[in-house]
Amino acid sequence: MTRIGVVGAGAFGTALAIALGRQGREVRLWARDPRDVSELRQSRVSRRLGGAMLPENVSVTADLADLKGANTVLLATPMQALGGFLAQHGPVLTAEHLVACCKGLDLATRAGPTALIRQACPGAQAMILTGPSFAADIAHGQATALTLGCGSDDAGRGVQQALSGHILRIYRNTDVIGAELGGALKNVIAIAAGIVIGAGLGESARAALMTRGFAEMVRFATRLGARPETLMGLSGFGDLVLTCTSDQSRNFRHGMALGQGAAPDSTQTVEGVATAQAIVQQARHLGALQDIPVTDMIAQVTLGKIAVPTAIQTLMSRPLKEE
Repeated sequence: MTRIGVVGAGAFGTALAIALGRQGREVRLWARDPRDVSELRQSRVSRRLGGAMLPENVSVTADLADLKGANTVLLATPMQALGGFLAQHGPVLTAEHLVACCKGLDLATRAGPTALIRQACPGAQAMILTGPSFAADIAHGQATALTLGCGSDDAGRGVQQALSGHILRIYRNTDVIGAELGGALKNVIAIAAGIVIGAGLGESARAALMTRGFAEMVRFATRLGARPETLMGLSGFGDLVLTCTSDQSRNFRHGMALGQGAAPDSTQTVEGVATAQAIVQQARHLGALQDIPVTDMIAQVTLGKIAVPTAIQTLMSRPLKEE
């Protein structure tokens, strides 16, 4: 039986562990908080996922050493926590394949998740698992298609086979930059889509925002070396559609609260907030700030530098041009 490790017992990490367990894999799920370990061991139920049950072949541990027998380890930590986790625990992670399951850019370094993995664990093959996916859907057995970004097609093929089953359908892609940036940038556009709906601008305005936002995603990602066709796949366009049209998306809900003039939920991780700041920093470094007007506005709004009505008016007042 294939053994897979999962680091992080939040909603997404637990959902992946449940899905992989149902697909017949032996899974070791690591949780940072010993109280979470105790609760999951005793109840076998995830309250974060509406009572989804852990299969018998999913074990829960607070000791990272228990993941040593796994050839593949999924890192389901928040993007802004990944660098710190790897700096502290990287030497313990001995798996051949380390797969990031977070979306965004590190605010401190502007690096993507695979770059952080390569820096901390140079002996491992760094990959990213990304695409349109809600944890609750995965945990309750609803089929989900994802992209596995890996620079080595041979290594990617092996992990693709290890993760795929009747719940998770994995497509591989050697364009790691494109896979990473698609998942990162769509979170920012999802905040903007939430603002549009929260402010009462309507569905037509959301469709326009998504279209121009996607053009922005492709423009910026290709400038950093991504292939345009990657952004048109699951990790870009597919994920954009999901997160801009569903209130299951934390980024969308965050934007909707801003659009309504309400205080967003501060208890949940909203990756698009830090990512917008990191993208703006990167764009300034490249002299490409003019290429990301939506992202620039979201960075300013989420930092409280400008009000939502001002941001909307600024975007609507941009010079008219050919599409």
